[in-house]
Amino acid sequence: MANEVSLVDDYVAEYQGIQAQMSDPEVTSDQQLFRKLSKRYAELQPIIKANDALQQAKDDHEAASEMASEDKEFAEEAERLAAEIVELEEQLADLLAPRDEHDGDDVIMELKAGAGGEEAALFAGDLARMYQKYCEKHGLKWDVLDAAETDLGGIKDMTVSVKAKNPSRDGAWSKLKFEGGVHRVQRVPVTESQGRIQTSAAGVYVFPEADEIESVNIDEKDIRVDVYRSSGKGGQGVNTTDSAVRITHLPTGIVVTCQNERSQIQNRARAMQVLQARLEQLEREKVEAAEAEGRASQVRTMDRSERIRTYNWPENRISDHRINFKANNLDSVLDGNLDDLITALQAHERQERLEAE
Repeated sequence: MANEVSLVDDYVAEYQGIQAQMSDPEVTSDQQLFRKLSKRYAELQPIIKANDALQQAKDDHEAASEMASEDKEFAEEAERLAAEIVELEEQLADLLAPRDEHDGDDVIMELKAGAGGEEAALFAGDLARMYQKYCEKHGLKWDVLDAAETDLGGIKDMTVSVKAKNPSRDGAWSKLKFEGGVHRVQRVPVTESQGRIQTSAAGVYVFPEADEIESVNIDEKDIRVDVYRSSGKGGQGVNTTDSAVRITHLPTGIVVTCQNERSQIQNRARAMQVLQARLEQLEREKVEAAEAEGRASQVRTMDRSERIRTYNWPENRISDHRINFKANNLDSVLDGNLDDLITALQAHERQERLEAE
C-alpha cells in the first residue's frame, strides 16, 4: 500500500508539472511537444480522477463518522462511504497495475493474403472490413496508406494507419495489438463450384506507430527509394504521375509502400513512418527474446497451422486459440463487434502481467 501511495504521489507531481508546461506559450507553439504532453496528460488523467475521488470520499467518511453518534443519517452515510472507499481503492489499484507502455499509441496494421490464392485475398478483405467497422464503432480513424486489390475485391496486401481521434490512456494499440498473427478461415470459397469447404489464411501485423521519425536513426545509405504510379484493382494504373513510393530497408530487407497520399513527398513521409514502426517493433522483439519473457510474438509465416484464430463460416463460429475463446457469433464479429473477444484478451494479458510482477 505504501508503494501505491508513493506511486500516486509521483503521478500527481508529474500531472501538475505537465499542466504547468501546457500553459506555457513556448510549449503550445511547439506542436510536436504539445501533442506528446497531451498524450501523457490523457494517460494520467484517470489515475488523478480516481485518486481525487478517493481522497474526497475519505474526507467525507471522516466527517460523517464524527457525526454518526448524534444522527442516524450520518451513520448511514458513513457506512455508504466506507463501501465507496473500498470500491475506489480497487479502481485505483487497477489503474496502477502493470500495463503495456504502448497502450496509448496509434498503430500501423498490415494485412496480407496467405495460403489459399484468391480465397485468401477475399478473406483478407473480410478482415479489413471487420477492423474498419470496429474502428468506426470505437471512434478510431482508419486511414489506408497502401493497398493491392484483386479483380474480385480481395486484398493481396494492405497497410493502414489507425489513430485515436483524441489522446487516451487506452489508444488503438490497447485494442488491436492482439490481432497480430495468422488468421485462418474455413468456408466454401466463392471460386469453388463443388461446394467444398476449404481452409486458407491471411496474416495481420500490428505495430505501435512511432511519434517522431527522428526517434529511430535510419541512415539514408541503408534505404533504397523507388517511385512508381499508383495502381488500382488488378494492378491497373490510376495515376498519371509517379507519386507512389516504395522504400526498401537494405539491412533488414523490410519493404514498405505508400500510394494513397496526394504527393510523392507525402507518400515518402508516411512510408518512412511505417518503416520506423517496423524497425522499432523488431527492436522490441529482440529485447523480449533476450529477456526470455515467454510472451507470444506475432506469427511471421503464413503457415495455416500457425494460427491465432479460426473463422468457421458453416458453424458461424470464431475461435481464438491463445485463450481458448469460442463464440458462435461470427456474423456479428465480422460486422465489427469484437468487444467480447478483445476484452477477454485484455483480461488474459493483464493477468499474465500481474503474475509476472
